[in-house]
Amino acid sequence: MQYYLAIDIGASSGRHILGWIEGGKLQMEEVYRFPNGNVMVDGSLCWDYESLLANIVAGLKKAGELGKRPSCIAIDTWGVDYVLLDQEHRVLGKTYAYRDSRNQGMDALVAERIPEAELYARTGTQKQPFNTIYQLMASKAYLPRTETMLMVPDYLNWLLTGAARWEYTFASTTGLLNAAARDWDWELIDRLGYPRKLFGPLTTPGTVVGPLREAIAAEIGYQTSVIQAPSHDTAAAVMAVPAQGDDAIWISSGTWSLMGVELFEPITTPASQALNLSNEGGYGYRYRYLKNIMGLWIVQNIRKELGADKYGFAQLSEMANEAAGFTSLIDCNDPSLMAPKSMTQAIKALCIRSHQPVPETIGQLMRCAYNSLSKCYADTMRQIGDITGKSFDALYIVGGGSQDNYLNALTAKTCGIPVYTGPTEATAIGNLLCQAIASGALADLAAARKLVRDSFELGVFHP
Repeated sequence: MQYYLAIDIGASSGRHILGWIEGGKLQMEEVYRFPNGNVMVDGSLCWDYESLLANIVAGLKKAGELGKRPSCIAIDTWGVDYVLLDQEHRVLGKTYAYRDSRNQGMDALVAERIPEAELYARTGTQKQPFNTIYQLMASKAYLPRTETMLMVPDYLNWLLTGAARWEYTFASTTGLLNAAARDWDWELIDRLGYPRKLFGPLTTPGTVVGPLREAIAAEIGYQTSVIQAPSHDTAAAVMAVPAQGDDAIWISSGTWSLMGVELFEPITTPASQALNLSNEGGYGYRYRYLKNIMGLWIVQNIRKELGADKYGFAQLSEMANEAAGFTSLIDCNDPSLMAPKSMTQAIKALCIRSHQPVPETIGQLMRCAYNSLSKCYADTMRQIGDITGKSFDALYIVGGGSQDNYLNALTAKTCGIPVYTGPTEATAIGNLLCQAIASGALADLAAARKLVRDSFELGVFHP
């Protein structure tokens, strides 16, 4: 049996998922799971890469102990973040996380060098205060001593193999790629004063990074090959959308909700910029034309404030349902929701600012959050349809949020089309599918998506 191993690392947890094709279906087994999250370092939100590497190695070792040694492995993670390395390959500065407050005001400094309209026309990237282009402006003091910059999965791959690669789908989240050229925008990089040597040649999903470092292979008890998945988690998840044809609209639903379609050419018009839609790289040089929506981050934070063990998601959904008469709505992408001290208070403040009734009960608070998310989905679907000229007769929701039946039912109602849900582990599945294509077990993306349809039962919600 040929096994593949997806190492899927999110902002709150990571997991090692073995995959293999048997009986015409993709079989999967989770072999290891570990926590992840921001750590506070001298007042800054950072990532703990030493812990991540230790857990990656522990999961590899566990797969070997189970007698299911993978023929190859691949890593995917959240987007935009990076590590700066000096000439001795030592980390320079802090390993900042994208929610850190240092990014505030960096967009204005970038705009002094390149106007926002021109920036969008070149990169087609949705403006987010944490995009790499802005983070690097905050890190500019370190750049003269920096030899190279590796994005999160590229850095983890380097720790495993000693080989440096820069994967295209992840690089497309930086705001530093020329959308049409699918390569670094060197003129833009020069105008911002970022050293060219930071940015290596881009490679595509399926590229072999190399074998494990000998010390790591000795520790886990076997050798294997590291390849590049679509290393941005949304790019991996979109590979696993079980739609037929190229006109499907989808949501990769989790902490963030990434809603979009696949295109073969970018759209970088002023109308697209006005709607803050993004052109990000996908498998096979497709474009993921999408919008980043705050997503279940809002619900997760409310639950955390209430006491994570006090209320389950199903109970909170029931409370929201009982508050059906509460109609206040908020902008899910308001900056105040990015990293609030209290999500509850942030939502109340938005209602006060917009002269709407303020939620007083848990049910009203949840109703406001869920209704606002479903309306944002409907608005985004309409915007994407207007810009692309596409019409949609179904919405596919993949990822962890596909299990939120209450939100999915609301979304079907607000969008006015059927909503198909699943698979839940779409990111890991996309990672595994890329490995299977690279190994020759699957012919192409169409065959991979057919395998998903044959392997997983989908839920459905009607308007």
